[in-house]
This record gives sequence, C-alpha cells and structure tokens, in this order.
Amino acid sequence: MAKHQTSPQSASSQGANSQDANHTLEPFFILHKAQPQATVVEKVSKSRKGRKKGIESSPKSPEKSKRTTSDEQPSNTLYEQWWFKAFNEIWSLIQSSIEGVLRDINLKLFNEVLQWIEDSFSEIKSNVKLSSSEILQPYPLLADTLCRKIPTAFVLTKNAEFVDDIQTFCDLGSHLKANRCHVANMSALDFSLKFGIGGSVRSLLRQLHSEPLDGKIADMLTLAKWYCEEEKNDKPIVVMIDDMECCNADVLGNFITMLSEWVMKIPIFFIMGVATTIEAPKNMLPSDALQHLNPSKLTLGTPSDRMNSLVESVLVEVCYCFSLGHEVSVFLRNYFLRHDGTITSFISALKLACSKHFSLESVSFLGLYMLDQDSEERWSEKFVYLPESMKRCVLNLHSCKSEKNLQGGVGSIVQQLSDLKASQRFWSSVVLCLFEVARYSKMQFLDIFCEATDPKMYCMNGSENSLKKHFRCGDKNSTARSSSGVGSITRVIHTIREMPVAALSNLLDKWNNHTEEMTEINEEVKKLQSVLASVDEGKVYEENLHNIRNRKSVSVISGKRNSANEKVAMLLDAMIRKYMKPLECMTLHEIICFRDVDVLQSGLIGDPRKTIQLDLLKCHSYLSCSCFSSDAKNLSPSMHDTSIMYKLAQEFGDVINLYEWYQSFKTVLTSSSQTSRKRGRPSPASKKAKPLPPSETEALIQARFCGAVTELQISGLLRMPTKRRPDFIQRIAFGL
Repeated sequence: MAKHQTSPQSASSQGANSQDANHTLEPFFILHKAQPQATVVEKVSKSRKGRKKGIESSPKSPEKSKRTTSDEQPSNTLYEQWWFKAFNEIWSLIQSSIEGVLRDINLKLFNEVLQWIEDSFSEIKSNVKLSSSEILQPYPLLADTLCRKIPTAFVLTKNAEFVDDIQTFCDLGSHLKANRCHVANMSALDFSLKFGIGGSVRSLLRQLHSEPLDGKIADMLTLAKWYCEEEKNDKPIVVMIDDMECCNADVLGNFITMLSEWVMKIPIFFIMGVATTIEAPKNMLPSDALQHLNPSKLTLGTPSDRMNSLVESVLVEVCYCFSLGHEVSVFLRNYFLRHDGTITSFISALKLACSKHFSLESVSFLGLYMLDQDSEERWSEKFVYLPESMKRCVLNLHSCKSEKNLQGGVGSIVQQLSDLKASQRFWSSVVLCLFEVARYSKMQFLDIFCEATDPKMYCMNGSENSLKKHFRCGDKNSTARSSSGVGSITRVIHTIREMPVAALSNLLDKWNNHTEEMTEINEEVKKLQSVLASVDEGKVYEENLHNIRNRKSVSVISGKRNSANEKVAMLLDAMIRKYMKPLECMTLHEIICFRDVDVLQSGLIGDPRKTIQLDLLKCHSYLSCSCFSSDAKNLSPSMHDTSIMYKLAQEFGDVINLYEWYQSFKTVLTSSSQTSRKRGRPSPASKKAKPLPPSETEALIQARFCGAVTELQISGLLRMPTKRRPDFIQRIAFGL
C-alpha cells in the first residue's frame, strides 16, 4: 500500500483561493493492484498456442464439456471453482444435518412449553373475562394474591457459556409465534441499571409493536391499548429472557412487580433461562418479586447429549463425503472439553476443518463423486474427462504409492473409490452399533469415535477376520484383544456381558436396522434374536413359579442368558475385526479425510501477535507492488508507515530511542523520495501542485510517525513511554 499526501484543491484551484488551497492537506491512499502470479498450470497453458476450451462445468457433470486431452490443462481458477463448489455442497449437507439434529432435540422442549402456555392461557380465559374498557383502566383490578401471579417457566440450560442457548431461544420464539403467541425476546441488556425499568418496558413494546413508538409513551397503558386491538387479544404474550442471571436483579424485580399488576388484564407469561441451578432465581430476585411468580421447571438437553447426537448424525452417518482423521478427532474432542464446551465452537471448528481440507488438498473436489449414487460405469465416464495432471495427482497420493492395483488408470481409481465408499458404510454401521451400547451405559460418543478412527486399532491379520472362527472360539479374552484391551470400545463390549435380557433384545432390534447392508452379520443378529426370545420365555416361566424347588432349572436359565450375552459380545468383536477399518488405512482416503491437525490448531487457537509481526515484515510479498525493491531489506517510502516503523524497530534492542527512530523514519521518506524524483518521470498532478514548505513537511512526517507508533501500540507490539523515561519506548514482542 502506498501512501501519498497532496492537496486536491491545489491541483484544481485556479482562482483567488489557490494560495490557501496549497496549504490544505488531505491525505488519501492509493491501493496498488497486485500483479497476478503465474502458476505452473497457467505457464503451461500460456506456452501452448492452440489451447481449446477445457472442462468448464463442474466435475459432477463433465460430459457436457469437450474432452480435454493430455496436452490441455485447465486453469488454476477452474480448479478453485471445483474446490469451492465441492465445499459448498458438502458443507450444506453437513449443516442441514446439524440443523435437523438440533431441531429434533429441542422439539420436545418446545412442545412442552407450548402445551404449558396453552393450558395456562385457557385457564386464565375461563376465569377472567374483561371488556376493552376494563382492560384500559389505569389502575389494577382488585384480586387476591394468587390471581396476580405470572406463570413462569424456568428453563434449566446447564451451560456455562450461553452462546448455544441464544439460538435455542430464538428457535423457541419462532416456534411459539407459529402457534399463535405474541413473543418478545429480551436479553440481559434490556434489564440494565443504566436504563432502568423504563428501558425494559420500551424494549418490550418495541418488539410487540409493528410500528415505531414515535411520540408514544412507553408504559403499560400503551401495551394495554395495543392488546385491545382486533385479532390481538386472543393470543398470550410470552416474554422470553435468555439468561436471567445476567440481568440486574433490582430492575428485573421491579419489572416483574409491575407486570403482576396487569396480569389479570393482559395474559403475560415468562420464560427465563437459568444456566446454573434451579435455586438461582430464589437467591437472585427480591422476595416481593418472587411472590408474584408461579414457577414451573423445564430442562434443556445437556451439551453432552447434543454432542452425542451431532457425532452420530454428522461424523458417522454422512462420513462418506467428508471425515476426520484420528489426530484431528482427538484435537476436536479436547477443544470441546477444555475450551468452552459449547456446540457452537465445535461446529465452527468442524467447518474450519472442512474448508481447510478443500483448500489444501488438490484432489478433494473428487469427494463430490461420493455423493452420487451412480454406478461404476457412470463414474468411469466422468473420470475420463478429468485432465491428465489431476489423474497423476490421484496416483501420486501417499496411500496410492504402495497400491499395485492403481496402475491400471481410470478403471482402478473408480474401483478404489467405490471400495472406499462401501468400506465407509460398513465402518459407519459398526460404529452405530457401538453407539447403541454406549447410549445404554451413558458413555460419550465422541470418545468411541476417536478410538474408531485410530489406525492402530485395526488389526491386519486376515486369519482372525473369519466370522466362523470367532463363533467357534469361546475365549473371553479375544474380545478384549480386539479392542486393544483399553479405552471406550472395551468398556462397550464388557457392558454387553452385563446387560439384562430385555435391554439385550432391544439392542439387537436396533442392530438389525444398522446391519442391513452386511448380510452375514445381519443373519447372525437374527439368530441371536431367536435365542434371546427363548431365554425370555424361560425367564417368564421362572417368574410365574411360586415355589421353585429345583435349583438346577434356575441355573440352566441363567446359563443360557450368560451364553446369549457372550455370543452378542463375540458378534460385536467380529464386526470390529472385519468391518471397522479406519479411514486412514484405506486407499484414496486423502480425498475425503482431513488429517492436518497443525493447520486446524493454528486456525482455531492461532498466534495473532506473531501473525501481525510477519505481515508487517513481509508486506512486500503480500502487496506485490512494482514500486517495492526486490530486496526485502530495502525500505521504500511507498510502503505502509507501520511496516517501515516496525522494520526500523528491528535495529534496536529492548528499548527504542524515539529521536533516533524518528530520524530513521524521516530519512526513509525524504531521501528515497528525492531519489525517485530524479529517476522517475513526475506526474501531471505534481507539476500543478506547489511544493510544501519545510515546516509543513516536517509536521506531516511527525503526524505519520505518531500514527504508526499508535498502531504498533494497539497491535500489542510496543509499550508507550513513561514519565520517568519519556524519550524511550519498550518493545514487548520478540522471537522473529
């Protein structure tokens, strides 16, 4: 960025005021357009004169474009379009799954709130029937204390951070509006001590009124007049406060007391979010405000429950188009548990991982093929139109170098992609079966997911992958060895051995749905269902006997139950050995698997001070301006002032002398500008403008110097002078 100071008035004035205009300084900036850097693909395309139009459509439908030969290369811009389209389509699929999961989780709570409002509203309407004139009376009705209580629902959110519940309360408000309710979403800012109760009433009226409150008094009588309008007095008014513990207690208490005087005329309901405990309102609100509330308790799903649903629907069920490596999964789990424990931060991290994957992996756009339900022949037709350079990129992937079957060209690539998608489906089915057991024992799905993505968990010994051998083997230690003897998967298998018959039968019913694509496993599940049915009948017979004298029959029934549990555990062990192959152990996994944990960590946690330092020191590489010298050490007056100042600061130690720093800055601006005037051709504007007097030039340089020092202080790189040493500045950022 080059900064030039001149006077527009001096360049254009030709009248009597030209002398005054010359002394008017109006600085402005001229952004230098960066020169396009030719990539390798662009250089190849420019060197070939007879380039035809290559693939102009997305890789999803390349048959609409002309076939690209090996000598024709699409531009780098076209590749970026493919990556961008792949990211948009796959992330939109993931985002729709996330929204659907969260909506289903909250729907139960929304229906409970709506039913509570409808029941309370119908009770109020049946007991109190007032005309419009009675409602508009400025004084409250004479009624007992019980009738003046406001129905209040305290929603226990159990979140330390309220960022997840903001969207939940917005969705709840939309759900109530769609079901004939007047809704006012209020926050803690509406109950601040600065604005008092008047600000609370004004915010309430502003949300309920469709027209602005210009010239209207913000009081309860205005609200009563609005409620008496046609088609408005047959709906309840719901006041939602997302986090009541952040509100000012006195302002909120006065607001509740004031509304209680009008609750007989205007049906008002409170929905308040409570983050800590249900006892928080009693400890926070004044006693006179609490006596005007008729409380009810509702509970929102915990963050761990929502995380389990997200892992199941997003990371497992749609894993065939985008998935996470083991190290990235472990990092995201630790980031969720140690950072703030919010679903919002986890979703943001997942989106960043998805965007980094498509921006860094050259063949990531081929993940669009995983979304299609086409046959291998159809895939082969699409792959034919890919450029040869991209085919070579696929064959040069790390997972393909040791794969001999990929030397056959397009057909082998398509076959491996088909196998990759099928293996991911089988892996997903096995992990879903593990989740069903974890749901019974209340284990965290994310822990199981991290173990299921670990390549070390997969045993490559083919002799142990036979199902028949597992069913013949009765060694209980084999199941422990299949899960490496540690972690959540081992606990899942041990849980199966201790499950009662009813829970085991319910588990097999769910496994029957998850294993429909695995024919051999599905047959074994059905066999075990029939075995459990006979065990269940024996248990019912045992319970119906009043006097059991034959203890041997009891031991036989117990032995059958233990045998059934062991067979179910062995079946899960066989499923893990044969089908739960982690994605990182498969060929072409780089297309859909993101594994660069360092990139994700720097994007989420980052080092902003180091980034600012690098940007200031390497401004020439970012701007790519022709006025910059090829040598990065040389300073140009067209550089940004802050960059010049920070580069000059590298010549000092911990303490910078202000006078010497300013003289160096002044030397760069004056000497370099004089040299450029001798070499370069002056512009027409410089011919018209008169040179500034030395005093004004000095003042302008000082102003630019002070502005650059202030920017460095705001960036956290400097500490301003103290009274004891006013001529020195302390550097507080080193390490580059």
